[in-house]
Amino acid sequence: MLCRAWLGYFLVAGEKMSYWRPQWSPLGPGGRRQGAAMVHLLLLWCCIVRSASTHHFPGGRKPKPPLGVQLSLHDPGQVLIDNGLVQVTLSIPDGDVIGIRYNGIDNLLEGLNEENNRGYWDVVWNWPGEPIKYDRIQGTIYRVVTQNEDQIEMSFVRKWSPSANHTVVPLHIDKRYIVRRGTSGFYAYGIFERPEGLPDIEMDQVRIVYRLQNKKFHFMALSDDRQRVMPMPEDRITGQPLAYPEAVLLTDPINPELRGEVDDKYQYSCENQYNNVHGWICGDPPVGFWLITPSNEFRTAGPVKQDLTSHVGPITLSMFVSTHYAGKEVGMKFQGGRPWKKVFGPVLIYLNSVPPEEDTSTLWQNAKEKMYMESKTWPYGFAESEDFPSSKERGMVVGQLLVRDRYVSKRYLWGEFAYVGLASPGQAGSWQRENKGYQFWHRADRKGNFIINNIRAGEYNLYGWVPGTIGDYKYKGIVTITPGSVINLGMLIYEPPRHGPTLWEIGVPDRTASEFYVPQPYPTLMNNLYANNRQYRFRQYGLWERYADLYPRSDLVFHVGVDDYRKDWFFAQVTRNLYNYTFAATTWQIVFELETVKKTAGYVLQLALASVTESDLQVRFNDPTMEPPLFATGRIGQDNAIARHGIHGLYWLYSIPVPSSQLRRGSNTIFLTQAWAINPYQGVMYDYIRLEGPPEL
Repeated sequence: MLCRAWLGYFLVAGEKMSYWRPQWSPLGPGGRRQGAAMVHLLLLWCCIVRSASTHHFPGGRKPKPPLGVQLSLHDPGQVLIDNGLVQVTLSIPDGDVIGIRYNGIDNLLEGLNEENNRGYWDVVWNWPGEPIKYDRIQGTIYRVVTQNEDQIEMSFVRKWSPSANHTVVPLHIDKRYIVRRGTSGFYAYGIFERPEGLPDIEMDQVRIVYRLQNKKFHFMALSDDRQRVMPMPEDRITGQPLAYPEAVLLTDPINPELRGEVDDKYQYSCENQYNNVHGWICGDPPVGFWLITPSNEFRTAGPVKQDLTSHVGPITLSMFVSTHYAGKEVGMKFQGGRPWKKVFGPVLIYLNSVPPEEDTSTLWQNAKEKMYMESKTWPYGFAESEDFPSSKERGMVVGQLLVRDRYVSKRYLWGEFAYVGLASPGQAGSWQRENKGYQFWHRADRKGNFIINNIRAGEYNLYGWVPGTIGDYKYKGIVTITPGSVINLGMLIYEPPRHGPTLWEIGVPDRTASEFYVPQPYPTLMNNLYANNRQYRFRQYGLWERYADLYPRSDLVFHVGVDDYRKDWFFAQVTRNLYNYTFAATTWQIVFELETVKKTAGYVLQLALASVTESDLQVRFNDPTMEPPLFATGRIGQDNAIARHGIHGLYWLYSIPVPSSQLRRGSNTIFLTQAWAINPYQGVMYDYIRLEGPPEL
């Protein structure tokens, strides 16, 4: 049952502040799937018992008829847009959001910050081979694109020239804001363009940042089962720094209930496919501030790319481009003066409220409902830029993906819940490193049927992968989308990498290490949000150090057919800390039996990696000193998922031929050595390992 939120109070600098914690239980252990079901139930309930005029308002309060949208010069250098529900103040010509007035709160943003440090766009970039630069995007020209009672859209443009400051990224950037009649919030999007001939650059991050009032917003919500009271910014200053700047142990927090916890923004990361609504709740008055992303088409690196959401500040982020959980491999590289243009967004900054006597948990439920409805109206028909095509200017692709693996079944298998998507042309699997174009993804049903709609016109490859199956699918031809087109690709057959029958396997091929053993964190270094939560235990701080606790004298040895990978396979092969920040390589062993070895035939080791950070994984059979090893990846990987509490980064698959001379009848041992050992965060996470025998006729 949902319970009434309660209010507590505490003092900061002699000023009384309201401090609150909503008291309700998560929807259940089903996480997002159950949450999605709840959204559908809520929509059905709303259709039955609510009128359309009250649909967006928690508590069912019937709103007054929406006022027309008004535009006015507020103060010198400021413009105010008011639709009767929210007042948004923008700086001119900069185009920063400097004020959001809503539900009696003069400014939801942190008024103590400088005006250009409240709601802004920024970019991290560099000249090739040079250190990174930080550029906060501020316009030099502004104009009103649309102004009527139903909508106001404003544009803030900055064009690059060779005489620009050395920190200004060589791009033409057009920031757009839209306020609509009856919408409790505003939309933001950006048009980034590089005309032909601009100098070479690398660009690693594009985002929008909102810094909220830290005396008002204390409760953060990312999903049904990831919600909590957050520390104050001062708590991080007074806390104990841990292994890297993002992680702090709270030693004297303003809220004493948080004492002894670890705060780290990477503990609140999320995959793109689930990163569609997150934000903050204020307790007095009850107000929600939410970042809603109705589509992932403009994000880079596909649906399972992880990124930041909200964290202590209070800060809410809209991440469009980043190298988090992937490294420079997914950073943008612009070379040869080739032209490029991309629209990031629109996203919705959504605000909601309830009367003080109502349950504040409904703010989160309402935000989810709003997110669902926004996704159903995508692509928006009201964005005025000609670079943002409407639904009728887009196309659709349908089909069915089947799997053929004769060593699993003599029949075709349905591509059950496959990920199927369109992205820029490339090699199979290249979508997870693609960053300049748009991507359009869909989860197939149980029978592998998929419908991908609202695809921008252009040329694409169709890619896919099936949970439970290794490797990447790629459709053989180019898929050309034209306005209004509907392309039926029919039945598509994916033949995953396969040499011969499975002799043994370790893990589940799902591109994560979540099925393996994730240890309990140190009791003194916990985030209580994830205490006793097996699903999110990998988000705890310092788990890499638990390896040496479990294997103090020798490395992991796994006996096939005896050991259980859920209990006996550590989730990450990390380095070993010897002393005084000196580290050693680790070698894991897989011990298995073979009744016979066919001397005239070959074997294959399928090795799928869920994450790699600055590692050289070497594979040897039955001789740990063999030089050179049978196989080595070379130094690869920059995803840093071990330190940043991810259970995966980029996906790597190696099909390693194993000559029969490497094997023997009876007991065999595979030695897996991670040879680079400079810091505690280097290592690999395995997805799946399978030894295949010789092909059968």
